[in-house]
Amino acid sequence: MPLFEYKAVTPAGETMTGEMDAPSKDLVIAHLQESGNIPVSAREVGSGFRLSTLLRGRRGLKQGEIGDLTQQLATLLSAGLPLDRSLGILAELAENERVQDTVEKIRNRVREGGSLSEALEERHGVFSRFYINMVRAGEIGGSLDQTLSRMAEYLERSKELKDSVISAMIYPALLVVLAIASLILLMGYVIPQFTPMFEEFGAELPLLTKIVLAVGNALQNYWWAMIGTVIVVLLWFRGQMRRPASRRKWDARFLHMRGIGDVIAKMETARLARTAGTLLVNGVPILSALSIAKNVMSNTVLADDVAEAAKQVKTGTPMARALAANDNFPRLALQMVNVGEETGKLDEMLLKVADTYDREVRTTIDRLMALLVPGLTLGLAVLIGVIVMSVLVAILGINEMVA
Repeated sequence: MPLFEYKAVTPAGETMTGEMDAPSKDLVIAHLQESGNIPVSAREVGSGFRLSTLLRGRRGLKQGEIGDLTQQLATLLSAGLPLDRSLGILAELAENERVQDTVEKIRNRVREGGSLSEALEERHGVFSRFYINMVRAGEIGGSLDQTLSRMAEYLERSKELKDSVISAMIYPALLVVLAIASLILLMGYVIPQFTPMFEEFGAELPLLTKIVLAVGNALQNYWWAMIGTVIVVLLWFRGQMRRPASRRKWDARFLHMRGIGDVIAKMETARLARTAGTLLVNGVPILSALSIAKNVMSNTVLADDVAEAAKQVKTGTPMARALAANDNFPRLALQMVNVGEETGKLDEMLLKVADTYDREVRTTIDRLMALLVPGLTLGLAVLIGVIVMSVLVAILGINEMVA
């Protein structure tokens, strides 16, 4: 996610500067305005690897660290400890200076008379808008401990889904890397060794052998150009994903790709349902819940569908019918949402939708990986076999000519 540097004026007239991770400049400005500040400027300074991050240390907290803090704070508050004392204990128990510094700043703001949601909001870029709104809803409803407990469960489930996807991709990714490395070694070093021998005999080589030798020689002599081409393509794609119009086109392509698109739709549906359901359980109005849920979705096509659905819901259209307008969400999920609206248990049904599609995503990914690994192994074996056979056929041809 891009990093933005911003300048703003606080309600007290003081100048405030900082950094914030956000999908776009408009969201940075909107976040500052919602905080009661007057935005002066917001400039993107890049994303991903940043030297400033290395020099100053990571400003934000990892998802696991936020989840642990949330669960611990919920436990302490449920035990009857006041918020200030609970935050003090968490600061003492912090595993690293980054977490300790964040908790102490939140505690200091609470001691000054601010609410927990205000203190979290002032930690720009650390806690999401969804998280802050959840806490605010808990404060208004007088059930902060229960809200934090639900939030901890939400973060844990989100982390489990993310970890399961990453774990499933590790072995195939490692296999792909090893396959590419083997092919590069074979084509760039081993195959070119046969070129002088074939030239010495001057025999007419089979077409397949000529192609393999040409590729091997090109890889040996022009490897730098190939690496440069790959880098240029990656930078071009990164630039495409940063432009909203291009990002939407790519997201649309991914969404409609066979196999992959189904997984993306299910993952985003689970994310939407869990976010909206959790907010509704805590008393957040449905329009606000949809607005916040839209911002936690990574596919811009589906996020736009949610934004359009929110406009229709505002005019009285049921949520299920509004989401079904663009036919991008799974039908089963829409039917479940429709049942939830008819029975007056939309929040519970949304959480059931999230659980259902979390399981389906895990099952689908496991099946894809079960097919992908043998497929990659077989494909690599066939490719290496073709290369070896092209050389052997040429050698046999030379032997027959000499004999």
